[in-house]
Amino acid sequence: MNMLKRILKITSLVLGSLVVLVVLFYTKIYISTNNRLNKRYEVTTHALPIQYDSASYELGKRLIVAKGCTDCHGDDLGGKIFIDDPALGLIVASNITYGNGGLASDYDEYDWTLALKHGIRRNMKPLWIMPSHEYTRFSDNEVAAIIAYASRVPTVDRELPRSELGPLGRILTDLGKIALLPAEQIDHKALPVKLVKQEVSVEFGRYLSVACEGCHRADMRGGDPIAPGFPPVANITATGNLGKWTEDQFVTTLRTGLTPEGKQLNPKEMPWTMTKAYTDVELKALYAYLNSL
Repeated sequence: MNMLKRILKITSLVLGSLVVLVVLFYTKIYISTNNRLNKRYEVTTHALPIQYDSASYELGKRLIVAKGCTDCHGDDLGGKIFIDDPALGLIVASNITYGNGGLASDYDEYDWTLALKHGIRRNMKPLWIMPSHEYTRFSDNEVAAIIAYASRVPTVDRELPRSELGPLGRILTDLGKIALLPAEQIDHKALPVKLVKQEVSVEFGRYLSVACEGCHRADMRGGDPIAPGFPPVANITATGNLGKWTEDQFVTTLRTGLTPEGKQLNPKEMPWTMTKAYTDVELKALYAYLNSL
C-alpha cells in the first residue's frame, strides 16, 4: 500500500510539473505573439503615381486577380472568412470596399500604400496574412493601378467578425511556421521599384516570381506544407516536373490548372485561378525564369 501511495505521489508530481511547464511555455508564447501583434511601426511612405483613368482602372482590374487579391477578399472584394479552426484561429480577409463593414470613408491613398507596401494598418499595427512582403516588391506602377481600381469598386455591405488567433496558431507563429505578420519581413526603407519592362525575359520572369515565393520559397524548390492540412509544395525549377514541360504546356497549366500529366490542380493549393489572368508575355517570362534555375 505504501508503495502504491509513493507511485501515485510521484506520478502526480510529474504530471503537475508537466502542467506547470506547459502553462509557462504557452504564457511565454502568448506574451511574445501579443507583443508582435500590437507592435507599432514607424515608416515613411512615398507617393505612388496613382491615376484614375480608364487605362489604370483596366490594369488594376486584371491585377487584383493576377496578384491574388480576389482569392482572399472575394471576387467583389467584400471579404470572407478565410480560416475558421478552433486550434488555428479565425482568420478573416476583410471587406476592402467602402460599404458597411468595410473601409472607413476617409481611408485614403496613404492608407492603401501603408497596407500594400508595408503590411501596416492605419493605426501602424501589422496586418495579418496580407502578402505585403510580395506587394512591396511590385512596381509602383502596378501597385498604383491596384489602388486606382480597388478604391473605386462598387461598395459591398458585409459585416465580418474580427480575426482571432487560436492556441495552435500562436504556437506556429512563435515557431516561425506561419508567416502571420508580413510587416516583419519587409525592409521598410528599401527603394521602390519604379517600372519593369514587360518582355519575355528571365529578368521579367524573376520579377513575377515574387508572387510564387510564399509557397515555393525563394529558390522555387518548394518543400514542407505551408500550413497544417496542405500538401508538400512542389519544386517548380528545371529540376522538377516543370523542367519536362514545354512552354505551351506551362501556359496551359497556369491557365486551366490541368498539368501535362493529367493532374487537375486544386486552386486552393495552387492558385491557377490567379495565374490565368496573366498575359502571354508574363507566363512565358515566368517559364523562362523558372527553367533558368
